[in-house]
Amino acid sequence: MSTSSPPSLPDERLAAGAARLASRYAGHFAPETVLGLLADSYTRLAEHARIRTHLVVLAERLTAERLDALAHTQGLTSGPTRVLFVCSQNAGRSQMAAALLAHRAGERVTVSSAGTDPADAAEPHIAQALTEAGVDLADAYPKPLTEEVVQAADIVITMGCGDACPVVPGRRYLDWPVADPDGAPISVVRDIREAIDTRISELLTQLAP
Repeated sequence: MSTSSPPSLPDERLAAGAARLASRYAGHFAPETVLGLLADSYTRLAEHARIRTHLVVLAERLTAERLDALAHTQGLTSGPTRVLFVCSQNAGRSQMAAALLAHRAGERVTVSSAGTDPADAAEPHIAQALTEAGVDLADAYPKPLTEEVVQAADIVITMGCGDACPVVPGRRYLDWPVADPDGAPISVVRDIREAIDTRISELLTQLAP
């Protein structure tokens, strides 16, 4: 009987990350599953990347997020309410909303963000506007929308992605029609931040303490 060969990695530098993830998720997922998701994560990120210096690191981070979501969906782990913010490029509104919610909710919520057509980098004024509000966006990067993260979400909040936004039965959906900060001056981005933060406050009153 022939056996299928494990997925090949698009970059040999991913091997170390694959080993770390396989060890971290041992008992939950087979190394082949980890390897396949890591290769897919790298490929998805590479599609939109102009600069590939940090692709290996970002692919490992994205894979870890996908594996965490998959483990949650399969009942292997439990945790707080999971909120997913989705916009088209994951470079502005959804990044800002995710950062604000994570900052204010702490461990009450597991927060993710993604884009239906992710950009190669976050909008430059987003980090500035959040820093002014005491919120760190240093580790954020535009991520592709993946099935695992959508399936694991309890609440999906869409922000201007239109028909491309995911629809999964059984999820609670909210649409926040907030202005797009793409190319906007910092004064406008600050106003968008405040509009999103107002909606975050409303959402927090609805979540279990």
